[in-house]
Amino acid sequence: MPATDLVTAELTLTGRLTTASNATFLGSIGDATVVYKPVAGEAPLWDFPDGALAYREVSAYLISEALGWSVVPRTWLRDGPLGEGMVQLWQEQDPAQRAVDLVPTADLPGSGWRSVLEGEDQSGQSITLVHEDTPALRRMAVFDLIVNNADRKGDHILAMADGHRYGVDHGLTFHHEHKLRTVLWGWLGEALTDEERDGIDRVGDGLRGELGRDLAELLSADEIAALIARCAQLRASGRFPAPSGEMPAVPWPLF
Repeated sequence: MPATDLVTAELTLTGRLTTASNATFLGSIGDATVVYKPVAGEAPLWDFPDGALAYREVSAYLISEALGWSVVPRTWLRDGPLGEGMVQLWQEQDPAQRAVDLVPTADLPGSGWRSVLEGEDQSGQSITLVHEDTPALRRMAVFDLIVNNADRKGDHILAMADGHRYGVDHGLTFHHEHKLRTVLWGWLGEALTDEERDGIDRVGDGLRGELGRDLAELLSADEIAALIARCAQLRASGRFPAPSGEMPAVPWPLF
């Protein structure tokens, strides 16, 4: 289907994702399966402006494209059966793979995994939050730092059969205050790779040009200024930061 048809062709609803906190629907545009989140179905939040989550989701996609890493599936704004909303191409993840997991502490996986935190389950057994140690997931962690993701849950990471990792549900991003909450803390203090630094530079360059102009239609001036500052700070430090501020370091629930 031509790209323009995704914006102009009829969007038909086929189901609803009832576990989502905001109105979230499955739909189809021709042969394409999509997720549709109408602005009218967004629940009010105490710390984010009303009616802006869809714009943040599209902004996250624009950052993903600027990075060049395809962290976020194609996402755009368009009209739909319930009004304007965010539309995103559906991705069918591999049920046999899991990029983030809770495992018994006595049975931690070997190399290729990073431990994040320990706790206890309802029976008092010690468990550990782990995530895979892969370039794809590292890139997502860098992306989350840039967009100030306040809600990187384990189930917001889609493990694809070919090893690619998509991130979804980016409504709680781009706040002008520090809000980072993520399960991807496994590289704390480690130096960024050349590829990761180059990605940050591409975002910085884009913010001075077309990317900056596009985001100005979606985010406030304060949010864009904070985005520019985060990129500069991350590039200057050259490392994955430690948790900071009074906000919890991880989202709740974790999945």
